[in-house]
Amino acid sequence: MTVSEREQPAAADSPGTATAPRLPGDIHMWVMVLGDLFFFGCYFVTYMVFRARSAEEFAAGQQHLSMGIGVTNTVVLLTSSMFIALAVNEVRHGSAAGALRLVSSTGVCGVLFIALKAYEWHHLLDNGHTVAEEFFSFYYVLTGVHAAHLALGLLILGIVVGHLRRGRAGAVSLSEQGALYWHMIDLLWIVIFAILYLMR
Repeated sequence: MTVSEREQPAAADSPGTATAPRLPGDIHMWVMVLGDLFFFGCYFVTYMVFRARSAEEFAAGQQHLSMGIGVTNTVVLLTSSMFIALAVNEVRHGSAAGALRLVSSTGVCGVLFIALKAYEWHHLLDNGHTVAEEFFSFYYVLTGVHAAHLALGLLILGIVVGHLRRGRAGAVSLSEQGALYWHMIDLLWIVIFAILYLMR
């Protein structure tokens, strides 16, 4: 192995450096993401079992959800995933300023999502839909745990922004890890939206 070949891993994390195709992020983030997907997958299966047993009750509960808010939140998260993917591309090409704008836009979308979700929760609770109802017990747990993950995602984005502003080493890898986690949040919401809002 030549000296230049041994130096490639260190150079791979430098913006604008061409590298061989590889899996983005690192093993720790992948373990975390796959663990979360497994947890949510188990809960999705549990929801489907209970829904099959009380189809009419669950269908009645779904009628009280705001399809407009659900669709808007879906569009917001899909847009945020586009922003973070573009941000990673900017970091890889050495454009910290462009990446900062895109990561910040991703964060704004995340805050908007939580604000809309909080409004929906408030509206439902004001109308007496609490965890005492079987459908809403699943609704609040699924959307609440998802919102907690999104809040953690915003924290991770904040760390990415800090690295980009200071020009610290490892910006490419950290940006990829943040994007990977954010895409997981997006994927989970699409499934949640489908089973809570769309499935009849």
